[in-house]
Amino acid sequence: MKFACLVYFEAADMDALTPQQQQQLTDDALDYNDRLAAEGKLLVAQALHPPEKAVSVRVRNGKMSATDGPFAETREQLAGFMLIEAADMAEAIAIAGRDPMATIGTMEVRPFLELSHS
Repeated sequence: MKFACLVYFEAADMDALTPQQQQQLTDDALDYNDRLAAEGKLLVAQALHPPEKAVSVRVRNGKMSATDGPFAETREQLAGFMLIEAADMAEAIAIAGRDPMATIGTMEVRPFLELSHS
């Protein structure tokens, strides 16, 4: 089964780390990604720029609008994601729980919903 592991954290928590601690966290996360890839569990992982770099796109009544930033006001921000392959939710949770980013933020684990044409 495929799962999305969404990484959330508060910018203040990351900003509280020294540059060396931030780099160590990054190194640890990249090493973990390499181990997951070697096990055939990691499909893709990617960090994201902060919400200030985002653009939200909507189409209403046939008209497209694009606005700066995310729609929701929140202290937690989506910081990155992993797409993983796991036998079940229990294994996916275990994988997310070992991710170094879970030590500073929250890992949301969500199974893929397979869609098909009728």
